[in-house]
Amino acid sequence: MGSLSSLSKAYWEPMKLWLKILICVLVINVLGAAGAIFTSGSLKDWYASLEKPPGVPPNWVFGPVWTTLYAMIGLSLALFWHQVASGPKKKTALIWFFGQMILNLAWTPLFFGAHELGWALVVIVSLLAAILVTIVLFRREHKLAGRLLIPYAIWVSYATYLNAGYWVLN
Repeated sequence: MGSLSSLSKAYWEPMKLWLKILICVLVINVLGAAGAIFTSGSLKDWYASLEKPPGVPPNWVFGPVWTTLYAMIGLSLALFWHQVASGPKKKTALIWFFGQMILNLAWTPLFFGAHELGWALVVIVSLLAAILVTIVLFRREHKLAGRLLIPYAIWVSYATYLNAGYWVLN
C-alpha cells in the first residue's frame, strides 16, 4: 500500500507544479496586460508629444518584453509557492512579492493614465527596491525562483531611467 501511495504522489506532485505554473503565468500576464487600458489611450497623443530621453526603444518592444518578463515572474512565483516549505520566511517573501506586484500595477495608471511623471518615478523607484528585496528573499529559499526575477529588475532599472528622463525633460 505504501508503494502505491508513493507512486500516486510521484505522479501528482509534478502535475500540481505545472498547474501552479500555468495559473501564475496566466494571472500575472492578465494583470500586466490590464495596464494597456491606460497605455493605449495615451500613446498617440500625450506620450508621442513628450520629449524623449536617449535610448527609448520603439513602442512595439514593450509588449513582447513585458509578456516574457511576466511569464518569468509567474514561473518564479509558482516555483516558490510550490517548492518552499511554509513558514515565516516564505510568508515574508510572498508579502514582498505581492507588494512589488501592486507597485508594478500602480505605475502604468500613474504614468500613462494620470500623466504624473514625478509620482510614477516615486513608484518605480519603490518598485525596483521591492523587486531587489524579493529577489534576495526568494533566492535564499529557492535559487532559481530568485534568479528568474533578475531580468525583471534589470528592465525596471532601465524603465526607471526612462521615467526619470521623461520627468526631467517634460
